[in-house]
Amino acid sequence: MMTSLPNLLTLSRIVVIPLVIATFYVDGGTARWVACGLFVAAAVTDYFDGYLARSRNQVSAMGRFLDPIADKLLVAAVLFMLVAYDRVSEISVLPALIILLREILVSGLREFLAEVRIGMPVSKLAKWKTGIQMVALPVLLVGDYGPDIAPVRLIGEALLWLAAALTLVTGWDYMQSGLKHMRAPVAAPDDKAGAKPHHVA
Repeated sequence: MMTSLPNLLTLSRIVVIPLVIATFYVDGGTARWVACGLFVAAAVTDYFDGYLARSRNQVSAMGRFLDPIADKLLVAAVLFMLVAYDRVSEISVLPALIILLREILVSGLREFLAEVRIGMPVSKLAKWKTGIQMVALPVLLVGDYGPDIAPVRLIGEALLWLAAALTLVTGWDYMQSGLKHMRAPVAAPDDKAGAKPHHVA
């Protein structure tokens, strides 16, 4: 059901995206902290929508479809805006690119495996990657307007590099798993009419 609480929480992560983007067009530390708060609130809903769906027995096909899309849209939008507004150093554009490319790769892989009715569970290392990534991005959203006692932007970039490293490892693991199924022989379709299979040289 689209209006169930878990699905509404998932949709809220999509709704918050234009609000976070809007903060980039406002100067000053207040906008930075608002963006951070919105992102953290959205990240928290990622836990609660799944928890509530399971505890209330409200797991739905719509929820399973929207949940990973909402996450990827939010992360991709923030990474894009951070790079566009020079909120990360030139060298730190690389981990942002790695993370985005990995998300595209895994999405394509999941789509292929879904066609052959094979699930691809999230590994523990991938969960760590997501967790570190979800800490790095709000830190970078605050950036230079963070507390003076800590190099906030540097910490955010270091976490982004760590997330990118885990992204490469988990992406490779997923790809290796997917290749096993891609290399598997494809069963010939049943021909109920009794016609012989047609081979193309």
